[in-house]
Amino acid sequence: MTSFGSFLRQLARDLWSQKLRTFLTVFGIIWGTVAVALLLAVGEGVHQRQTRSFAGLGDRIVIAWPSRTSLPFEGLGKGRRVRVDESDIEFLERRVEGLAAISSEYNDNLRARYGGRTRLVDVSGVSPVFGVMRNMIPAEGGRFINPTDMAERRRVVFVGNELADDLFGDVDPVGEEVMLHGSPFLVVGVLKAKDQDSSYSGRDHSKMIIPSTTFMALTGQRWVDLFIYKAPTPDGNEALTKRVLAALGERKRFDPTDTQALGIWDTTEMFVWFDTFMLAFKLFLGFMGVLTLTVGGIGVSNIMNVVVEERTREIGIKMALGARGRTVLGQFLLETMVLTAIGGLIGLALTWAFCAAVAGSPVENAIGTPVLSPGIALLTASVLGLVGFLAGFFPARNAARLDPVVAMKL
Repeated sequence: MTSFGSFLRQLARDLWSQKLRTFLTVFGIIWGTVAVALLLAVGEGVHQRQTRSFAGLGDRIVIAWPSRTSLPFEGLGKGRRVRVDESDIEFLERRVEGLAAISSEYNDNLRARYGGRTRLVDVSGVSPVFGVMRNMIPAEGGRFINPTDMAERRRVVFVGNELADDLFGDVDPVGEEVMLHGSPFLVVGVLKAKDQDSSYSGRDHSKMIIPSTTFMALTGQRWVDLFIYKAPTPDGNEALTKRVLAALGERKRFDPTDTQALGIWDTTEMFVWFDTFMLAFKLFLGFMGVLTLTVGGIGVSNIMNVVVEERTREIGIKMALGARGRTVLGQFLLETMVLTAIGGLIGLALTWAFCAAVAGSPVENAIGTPVLSPGIALLTASVLGLVGFLAGFFPARNAARLDPVVAMKL
């Protein structure tokens, strides 16, 4: 304990006597730490924000559009139109194994009127599970359509948040009556604002959603425009799509390998591609940060070499009095690690402060919220420790190898 206390006092005297050198040493470590931690934190923030935007369309769903055949099948020519109705959707729900959820979707532009305001609106007729699959979460006080709405063909409507602001103004839409295609509809919910950077028929914030049974009764439309489905886990979507094509091909008499009969968009591929891209991007950011930290470590190493030269006589005296080489090595190495730890803690604190400052600011809309996760902090600390050790080891080893007789004469 006495030896350690003596070391701390010696370290404090050295740091205080060389304020500029100490500042430059610690600043180099702070700069490098911030470079590693902040770049990784920003990369994680961008990743999370973009993933949320992708999930605005739906969390790893598959979207299918009935189209036309491009291959002859069982004596039937190509170019036949594939039509799907509710009985086909029910058939797939019963027949296809591993189908977690499926919903038909009907689309049309209908006229909506509230008070003196009239708008031409994208209206979709769907089933209740559609809201879950498409991340259409109702704002507080409202709800999405439910099975009773479907069974009784209720005239209820779920409204996109931006459309609600435009059509209803300052009035709370929930509980209000809106005329849609000449019929009164009760507003039962408003979409909770969400990020969405892709769509297939317009953004959800500007849509109206009604039960599919009500949509068919209102418009007379029989054939679905598209349907969406998903497997219990994202990695099961590819195999599930093959089973859907096989079952529907058998029922509608088209070749299951015909890629044109159904237009398929597996959004899982979008997530996989982006996750791979972001992994490479974060590795690049981390590499750039490590390079910056390495430059700071080289500065620390150079400064410690100067310290060894300045204290050569002191080292010689200690070794002449019986200090062993490993004691000298440990002393200088510990000095370096203490300075590195101080710089690292300050760097992590500055990174955390920056992340906290960005949260809720306009910058968050562009880059998301930087996340200084425990994993990033641990990785930064590990790199910092390695750099600090290497920066201090070689000067400390030179000090430990000094000849006491020669060192005292310098």
